[in-house]
Amino acid sequence: MAGTQLDALKQYTAVVSDSGDFESIDAYKPQDATTNPSLILAAVKQEKYARLIDVAVKYAKEQGGNDKQKQVDLACDRLLVEFGVEILKIIPGRVSTEVDAALSFDKEATKAKAKHLIQLYKEQGVEKERVLIKIASTWDGIQAARELEKEDGIHCNLTLLFGFGQAVACAEAGVTLISPFVGRILDWFKKAEGKDSYAPHEDPGVKSVTKIYNYYKQHGYKTIVMGASFRNVDEITELAGCDFLTISPALLEELKKKQGGLERKLSPESAKKSDPMEKVSFVDDHAKFSWALFDDTMAFDKLHEGIRSFDKANKDLRAIVEKKL
Repeated sequence: MAGTQLDALKQYTAVVSDSGDFESIDAYKPQDATTNPSLILAAVKQEKYARLIDVAVKYAKEQGGNDKQKQVDLACDRLLVEFGVEILKIIPGRVSTEVDAALSFDKEATKAKAKHLIQLYKEQGVEKERVLIKIASTWDGIQAARELEKEDGIHCNLTLLFGFGQAVACAEAGVTLISPFVGRILDWFKKAEGKDSYAPHEDPGVKSVTKIYNYYKQHGYKTIVMGASFRNVDEITELAGCDFLTISPALLEELKKKQGGLERKLSPESAKKSDPMEKVSFVDDHAKFSWALFDDTMAFDKLHEGIRSFDKANKDLRAIVEKKL
């Protein structure tokens, strides 16, 4: 009997679940899992996860003294880690846990938060090799990740990545993994160009990830490309063969229900046969990076919109935690 498209995709690509609802993850047998503030916020509103908030609140009260602000900070961090620990019981690989979006333009604060999250995981018996710290792909975020990777052996997932320049800077920084956002790129172009849809192979998000993937393979970068934020199954199948793809449970279910194979669209071999791309560099050149980002209107808009969105989700999460405290 023929397998499903999800089975076929797993032959070429590491499938990652994009969800905070860890009870839904096991059905799809992903290798890794990613979370973000919006997903965690949606999950904590479900009664079945109230116990995790209780654990986090208890910890914060024990460790935070009489400082309410410190208690909220500790409870939120511990809550993220509680979700991660539960997810790691289900998957064989790594979980991504996100640094507070409010720190996106503060290198030192990002590093401190990353180290604190890793310490919290260690206290729960989880070694840093099983965790990816998610950091926004700002200049400060990328430099924080570079230092965390090199000096502390902390693996980083650079998120909210929309532009080619961001991808180049991440690879040069030696980060473990990047998450280019396919669907949000599509959203921007649909609005900007007044189009309702694109043919799958012409989808702007698909084209962006394909370009980044081919560039990395042509120039020998080891950073993993993980397509993220999908709007439909066609975007996923057009990127079959990408290193990793992180997919929502709803789209994983669609793939699981569809019988048949998938054509591999991306591979190291096809990348090297594609049109050669000249190597570019942003090493130690903040101004050049900033101009490249500024000059890419879509990437500039979506990066800052994404930071605002994740910051709002964080603030909403903090309000829930503060009420519990």
